[in-house]
Amino acid sequence: MTPTTAAQATALFTDLTGRTPDGVWSAPGRVNLIGEHTDYNDGFVLPFAIPHRTYAAVGVRDDGLGRVCVASTFADEPVEVALDELDELFPTPTGTAPRVPEWAAYPLGVAWALRLAGAEGRGLDIAITSDVPVGAGLSSSAAIEGATASALNDLWAAGLDRTALARIGRRAENEAVGAPTGIMDQMASMLGEPDAAIFLDCRSLDAVLVPVGIAEAGLAILVMDTRVTHAHSTGGYRERRAACERGAAIMGVPSLRDVSVGDLPRAEELMDDVTFRRVRHVVTENQRVLDTVRVLREDGARAIGDLLVASHASMRDDFEISVPELDTAVEAALAAGAIGARMTGGGFGGAAIALIEQDSVQQVTDAVNAAFAASGFTAPVVFTVTPSAGAHRDS
Repeated sequence: MTPTTAAQATALFTDLTGRTPDGVWSAPGRVNLIGEHTDYNDGFVLPFAIPHRTYAAVGVRDDGLGRVCVASTFADEPVEVALDELDELFPTPTGTAPRVPEWAAYPLGVAWALRLAGAEGRGLDIAITSDVPVGAGLSSSAAIEGATASALNDLWAAGLDRTALARIGRRAENEAVGAPTGIMDQMASMLGEPDAAIFLDCRSLDAVLVPVGIAEAGLAILVMDTRVTHAHSTGGYRERRAACERGAAIMGVPSLRDVSVGDLPRAEELMDDVTFRRVRHVVTENQRVLDTVRVLREDGARAIGDLLVASHASMRDDFEISVPELDTAVEAALAAGAIGARMTGGGFGGAAIALIEQDSVQQVTDAVNAAFAASGFTAPVVFTVTPSAGAHRDS
């Protein structure tokens, strides 16, 4: 996988406009170490930023027309609208297609959300390049939002902090794109630091950096992208979220954050089987996040394997968001000696991760490739990641 660079974004901007940008900003994708579908339930998550990034080369326009033009290497044609038109284009009702191409709804949605938050500025040209895999559950969308929000925050002198920019990104994703996601991805992309995961309370947005010590322990994190693409704006995600809201209502609490593992026997008595299993996943996953943070601090990364495996089983059996390719990746990695493995991201496709010995990367990669071939699946894309820096200005 060839890394994308700020220079490539600058070149695309120059091809688009004939001038140099005012700057280049970037933001990373993320891997969620543990804590899936807990974010929109006001729960706990433990993601980290990855080296793969999205770059936005941005320049203020001097034509006085108040228009914004976005271009990307993953689209044939740029999209241009008037800033004053953004209120007509958005919001997008959940589950419906935006009135602009979906890729463009992310950066345009950020501009719309910033304006709603009181930011004002002149028209812009935005050129976007990325090496964050799309549809792999590594949050390519939050990377676009983070890079764009960082750029516009500077160029429009909005003065917002990183948490506020994460909120802007979530609003763009929820209300401009129409995807009912939580705020984990945007917070991870904005707040990431090298060799640390972000222990995030999605209710208060309190975030604490937790050293993971992966390399120090002689370990590596392997991403196994199944190449089964998913989309958060489609039905399965909405149905899971609705089930969680239904479960919270049955329990008489604001969100499933307020349900403990000890409450599950009563929940089982009150709910139908499907709703209960959805609730059980979220409640036990919250506990697994807390346990993982404690184990990392007390015993180190080598001790979290069983928690990763239990998380995958819960997503497969209770939340039912895995697919055969994800299960195959996890099972093959464990059989080849992985300390732990689980799917990561929203599910219905995307990627799995495995915590492995540094010197077994090729061995586990070969085992996963062989298992996919034996099952007749499309070959996965397998690579290692390390916890990395969050959004920043590059030039």
